Amino acid sequence: MSIATYSNFNHYKATIQSLPSPTQEALLDEPFLLEKDPKKKLEIYYAPFEHLNTNAKVVIVGITPGFHQMKKSFETVWNLRESTLTDDKILHEVKKNSSFEGPMRKNLITMLDELNLPAHLGITSTSELFGSHSHLVQTTSVLPYPVFYNGKNYSGSTPNIVKTDLLRDYILQSFPKELEHMDNPLIVPLGVNVSKALAYLSEQGLIDSTCILDGFPHPSGGNGHRHRQFAENKEEMMAKLNFYFSNFEISSTMK
Repeated sequence: MSIATYSNFNHYKATIQSLPSPTQEALLDEPFLLEKDPKKKLEIYYAPFEHLNTNAKVVIVGITPGFHQMKKSFETVWNLRESTLTDDKILHEVKKNSSFEGPMRKNLITMLDELNLPAHLGITSTSELFGSHSHLVQTTSVLPYPVFYNGKNYSGSTPNIVKTDLLRDYILQSFPKELEHMDNPLIVPLGVNVSKALAYLSEQGLIDSTCILDGFPHPSGGNGHRHRQFAENKEEMMAKLNFYFSNFEISSTMK
């Protein structure tokens, strides 16, 4: 366990914990605004999603934390303002409290179970990655901090994630740096826009394309096409998993 090298937590921790309350107005305010591009209608805010599991065998990757996740992350840090936990432990608590909650997690587990991922990992169900075997997984985003387009959660499509300078810079500066501290983990991109970003990083020689489980749909209940996308890509994804796990040594610590 560790903290991402790009982390700004030491700069923002005191500010978060000194808030009267982690309300929406307090979070989406100037002290936490990292960058903005008025022409593209983009704003990027700080949130403490900077915990790094260097032992992860699977990395589940979204586009960017949404506001709900952002608020949960601030609440976690704020609620621990009287604790003696180290920054690493606090950020670990943030990750545990904020990663893929509710129906999205359920859909994610169902699809990965159907692909037989647990059998490759030596566990019974993907649900164990969010419980007893959390040491096997890193949940993250290609854009590590919350991005808002026109005041709403950024979806990855408008503006184009790899053709927008501001977004592309964040992609280059964060996700590859996380992978540098891991040993060729399996990368599960949640949806086509994440896959697009990872393909760009692969073209730049920054990540290994053989580790990417292409074709995995976004597990959000709002993605009405996920069942069709999963069915269409299932056979190819299972072949990809078989290839990956037959070519990369899996540590005995997974058992």
